[in-house]
Amino acid sequence: MLLYPSQDNLLEKVNSKYSLVILASKRAHELQNGAMPLLTEYQSVKEVGQALEEIEAGDLVIDYSEKK
Repeated sequence: MLLYPSQDNLLEKVNSKYSLVILASKRAHELQNGAMPLLTEYQSVKEVGQALEEIEAGDLVIDYSEKK
């Protein structure tokens, strides 16, 4: 169960649960590999929680205009 950040708050930032999971997963892998943090302070010690905090803060977003 996800307590913080709230799933409702996260889904206001990202339009689907699937997109939220993919975005958080990719960012968590980046953080594990030494990427610079986007926030100065995190409540979570785990990378997935930190990625979700970045999404909630609005610092990590999906660029829907980018096509692959």
